[in-house]
Amino acid sequence: MLKLFHTLSGWPLWLLHGIGALLGWATYWASPTYRRRFNDNARQAGIAPAEARPAIAAAGRMVAELPFLWLRPANVPIKPRLDWVGDELITQALQARRGLVLLTPHMGSFEVAAQAVAQRYAAQFGPITVLYRPARKAVLREVMDESRARPGVATAPATLAGVRLMMRALRRGEAVGLLPDQVPPDGMGVWVPFFGKPAYTMTLAARLVQQTGAVALLIWGERLPRGAGYVVRVSAMAEPLPADDPTQAESAAVINRSMERLIRQAPGQYLWGYHRYKTPRSGD
Repeated sequence: MLKLFHTLSGWPLWLLHGIGALLGWATYWASPTYRRRFNDNARQAGIAPAEARPAIAAAGRMVAELPFLWLRPANVPIKPRLDWVGDELITQALQARRGLVLLTPHMGSFEVAAQAVAQRYAAQFGPITVLYRPARKAVLREVMDESRARPGVATAPATLAGVRLMMRALRRGEAVGLLPDQVPPDGMGVWVPFFGKPAYTMTLAARLVQQTGAVALLIWGERLPRGAGYVVRVSAMAEPLPADDPTQAESAAVINRSMERLIRQAPGQYLWGYHRYKTPRSGD
């Protein structure tokens, strides 16, 4: 698997995205469970089928672009195109040295968002620390372990030790990144609405902000057509997180509403097939 990923990492992005689009549609038609979940989630969010349909190919492109993003040589920048919208918000937050929490839904290329931040800001403000869940399968774990070692990107496993790493990074005034719509382990979330349906939602994102005084921003990597590159889009939270929230329920609901607004801007790039409404497993 690692050798295959190294080979694919040298292929042009337009070719990887073309293969990925085919992969996305093949998966959609081959798996009734995936197809049903995709359609049910989009319908729950009030997204018309025509608006959600591009996300079928987008899911395959997300997988196909991973060799390029993970294993290209460290001195090769993201290309052919990497544009920014709202990057001044990141600059202001990092200059304030309060710490920065970057929140990304399962939308567009969340891998490219972290690398873009590292590429632009790590030399001056330190690395971005990203939360990730180690792969259960050994063959994938080998690929992930090598691929995560990108310049300017530090990693924190989704464990208590990883949370401590993120807290220390924030207190140094650095940036951290995580996916707040990822279903957390049992006992580390609360049930709050997501597109009008209860979803088990992590409390970590809000706790990081509230316990360190860090700035919270939304970020996602828009995947441009025909492998032309990416646009990294940064925006402020539409609602402030409550200062006093012992159960974290309202904080989680605020973050979910922010994710909903972001997803509605580009429903064709959200992973509607993600099992967002599942019941978490104990010790997951």
